[in-house]
Amino acid sequence: MTTTEGPSTPGPGRDRPRGGLFTGRRRAVTTSPVPAPAPIEATLPRGVRVAGAWSWRLLAIAGVIAVLIFLVVQLRLIVIPLLIAVLIGALLVPFSAFLHRHHWPRWIAIVTALLTLIIVIGGLFYLAIWEVTRESSSLSAQSITAYKDLRAWLTTGPLGLTPAQIDGYLKQLGSAFQQQSQFFISGALSVGTTVGHVLTGVLLTLFSLIFILIDGKGIWNWIVHIFPHKARAAVDGAGHAGWATLTSFVKVQVLVATIDAIGIGLGALILGLPLVIPITVLVFLGSFIPIVGAVLTGTLAVFIALIFKGWVFALIMLLIILGVQQLEGHVLQPFIMGTAVKVHPLAVVLVVAAGSLLAGIPGALFAVPFAAVLNVMVRYVSSGVWRTAPPSDPSIDEPIPVLWETVPRPARRPR
Repeated sequence: MTTTEGPSTPGPGRDRPRGGLFTGRRRAVTTSPVPAPAPIEATLPRGVRVAGAWSWRLLAIAGVIAVLIFLVVQLRLIVIPLLIAVLIGALLVPFSAFLHRHHWPRWIAIVTALLTLIIVIGGLFYLAIWEVTRESSSLSAQSITAYKDLRAWLTTGPLGLTPAQIDGYLKQLGSAFQQQSQFFISGALSVGTTVGHVLTGVLLTLFSLIFILIDGKGIWNWIVHIFPHKARAAVDGAGHAGWATLTSFVKVQVLVATIDAIGIGLGALILGLPLVIPITVLVFLGSFIPIVGAVLTGTLAVFIALIFKGWVFALIMLLIILGVQQLEGHVLQPFIMGTAVKVHPLAVVLVVAAGSLLAGIPGALFAVPFAAVLNVMVRYVSSGVWRTAPPSDPSIDEPIPVLWETVPRPARRPR
C-alpha cells in the first residue's frame, strides 16, 4: 500500500541547515570586534601622569647635580682656586681692557692689573699684621683683665654662680664653639688645612688668573665648541650674559665692601678703639659675603670695645655696625646691588645660609655670584632671544684655535 506524505515541517535533526539553530547568533558574536585592553596610563588621572613625568626627570637632574657636587668635593683643591681666579678676573679683565683701549700694550696692561692687585692686597695685610703685632701686648693684658672682671661679676653679681659652674659652662661653650667653627671654617670645600695646600691654592689661583687675562676669549670659545653646533648660540649668549652679571657683581661688591669697612672703621676710630686697621681690613674682606659678612666680622670691633672700653662702648659699636648694615640693606643693596645681581634679598640670605652649611666659608663666598649668574643664564636661554639675535662672538662658528686642539689638523695641499 502506497501512501503519499504531504509537506510537513522538518523535525529535529532533519533537513535543517548545518550549524543548528544558533548559527547566526554565533556568527554575530564571533564577527564583532573585541576591544583591546586600555593601557594603564589611560586609567590614571592626568595629574598623576604629569606628576610622574616630572618626578623621574627631576630625579635625573638631582642625580646629575649630586654627581657634580661629588666631583667638586673631590677636586676642591682645584675648583676653589679656579673659582677665586674667575672672581678676581671679573674685576681685572675690564681694568686690563680699559688700559688696552687707551693705547697701552696688551702685556703691559695685564702686568699692571696683576701688580695693582698684589700691591693693594699685600698692603692691606701688611698694615693689619703690623698693627696687630704692635698692639699684641696690650691686647693680651686687657683680655686677661676683662676675663677676671667677668668672672668676678658672675660670682658676686645677680647670677651668683660658683667658680665650678663657671668653669663647666666655659668648657661646654668652648667645645660647642670649636665644633661649630670647625664645620664653618673647613666645610665641605675647604682649601686645605696645611701650608702646602694653601700654597698650592695660591699658585693655582695666580696661574689661572694669568691665563684668564691673557686668553680668556680663547678658553671660552673652546668651551662653547664642546656643545653641539645648534646649541652654541644659546651657550655663548648665556655665557656672555653671565659674565656681564659677574663683572657687575664684583664691581658693586667692592664698592659695598669699601663703604662697610669705612663706616665701621670710622666708628671704631671715633670711639678710640685699638686695632682700627685690622678691623677695617677684616670687615672689607667679610663684606664680600653679602648681608651677613659685615655683621659677623664687625663683632670683632664689639669684642675689642668690650675689652678696652667697657660695655657702654661695646653697645655703641654694636649700634654703629647695625646702622651700617641698615644702610647696606636699604640703600646699597636695592639701588646698587639689586641692579647688578637681580636676586631678591631673601634669596640672598637663603643662598648664603645654604652655601655656608654645605661648603663653609667658600660656599658662602661663591653662593650669591653663582646664584646670580645661573639666574641670568637660565633666563637668557628660556627667553629664546638667541634664536634670532646674532651671536655675541662671531668666532664661535670658526674652527677651534690651535692652542686648544688635542689633534693637529692636517696641512692643506696647495692647489
